[in-house]
Order: sequence, then structure tokens, then C-alpha cells
Amino acid sequence: MTTNLELDFYSRPILDEKEKKLWEVLICDSHRNLEYAKFCHGSEANARWLATALEEALSSFKEKDPDFIEPEKVRFFRRPMSTIISRACDTVNLNAQPSRRTFAIYTWLEERHRSFYPEQEGYQPLMPAPAAFEPATPQALPQTLVGDGWGFVSLQKKDLEDIGEWPITFQDDIPPALRDLDDDTVIPGLVIYSKRAIPLAGWMNGFELGAIAFSKRPKAQLILETGISERWIIANLSNAALSKEAEAFEEQKQAANQLHFIAVQSDPNTESFAGFWILQELLLV
Repeated sequence: MTTNLELDFYSRPILDEKEKKLWEVLICDSHRNLEYAKFCHGSEANARWLATALEEALSSFKEKDPDFIEPEKVRFFRRPMSTIISRACDTVNLNAQPSRRTFAIYTWLEERHRSFYPEQEGYQPLMPAPAAFEPATPQALPQTLVGDGWGFVSLQKKDLEDIGEWPITFQDDIPPALRDLDDDTVIPGLVIYSKRAIPLAGWMNGFELGAIAFSKRPKAQLILETGISERWIIANLSNAALSKEAEAFEEQKQAANQLHFIAVQSDPNTESFAGFWILQELLLV
């Protein structure tokens, strides 16, 4: 059973017989138990072709997994492809969701660039890379996400092994990279405290949480990244001590393969979570 799919549709570093770039669609579930890949020529790279590929993928997944159900959303990270992907998903009655929570596709693409594409006829390793992601100017955090207070915390990877048994109201898929870390790896996090913890966590769950980042310029700020381009100011860190904590958070995040978490609780003494999301900052283009 799955509730979300991830998708990427873009040109690859492979030329066809006419010296034109081949395109490829990758579709998988968040655990990569179900995968679908198909190439097409650049002249075919449109919403109609992608819709047909989506139908083929869904049919394939249903054959492989009797418990497979229609996904709640199809996540994708590539902004230039938003229109084509959205139109294709609409055609087959699926909900396209711009998101940086495409952990499975990210690792799949890494593997294919490392060991699959180089083995294909027409491979061109020096083809120009896509334009780099330009972060949006951070905006004030929506009032629905503003809590009564917040603080930096940390857990070890082994502390998260039984997260499935924790009392959590809102959560999401866990990045596969978490299982590759050593048990004693420190995972940094941020906890937001609020008397209206459940409503706040519910709103936050709909924002496609991407990452928390410490930005030094133009001024020290703690940033929440959502969707594929949105950035929100959690706090302005004019206090030197807070800036130092934020720098330590960023260092721990880098040491943990960019894994970190954000949680919502009613107060520091409660043992339940209104929301708990494990995040991973991905270098998406």
C-alpha cells in the first residue's frame, strides 16, 4: 500500500541516434518498492506522453502490489517541468505536488548518474548541467505556523528507530538516508511549542516541509523551506548566543548527511507530538 508517489521527468546525459538528448520519466513510491522508468525522444517530451507513462506506471504498480491504491499526491521537485507534470497528472486524475520531499527520486537519480547512464550508448558526461536552483527571498512566517516559542534539540539516530510507535498526530515519509547513518549519529532538530499545537501541526503538514536552514546573509536568520521554492523566516537571530546555536545546528546537519527534524508540541513537558517530520536538505536543480 502507498499513499504518495514521486516523479521526475527531464532530459538525461544521453544522446539518441540523431544526436538529440533523450528524456526519461522516473516514478516510484517513497520506499522504492515500486519503480517505473521509461525513455522518450525530446520531440515526444510533452504532457500527453507523460500522462500515458503515468497510466502505464499505475497499471504496473497494481500488478506488482495487490494492495496498491491511487496515490494521494505525486511529488516532483523540478520547477521548469511544473506545467507539463501538472497537466499530465490532471489528465489521469492525480494530484501533482511541488515538493522538496522527493527523497526516493533523489537517491534513484544519484544511482543512475553514477552507474546506469554511463553504461548507455550515447552517454555524454560533459553535457551542460541544468540551471542551478535560485532560492527565493524569505518571507514572514504565516501566522498559522507561528508558535509560542521554539528551541534547538537533538537526538541520536538510534533514538528514532521506534518512531513508528511514538504518539504523533501529523508526520510524513522518512528519508531513506536515515537508515544509512551510524546509530550514534546526532540528528539536530527544532521544536516549536504552541498552546494550539494540533492546529499548527495540521497547517504545517500541508506546507510540504523541505528543510530548516541557517542563513548568515544578509542577516542571521533561521529559515523554513517548503514546496520547491518557498522560504519562510522562523526567527531573526540578532542574539549572538542564538546565532552560535544555529551554526552548531547547521554543522550537525551537515555531519548527518543533511538530515534533521522539526517537531511541534504543546509544551516541553509533554511526551506526545502534534507533529514530527524528519527532513533532509537535498541539492535539487
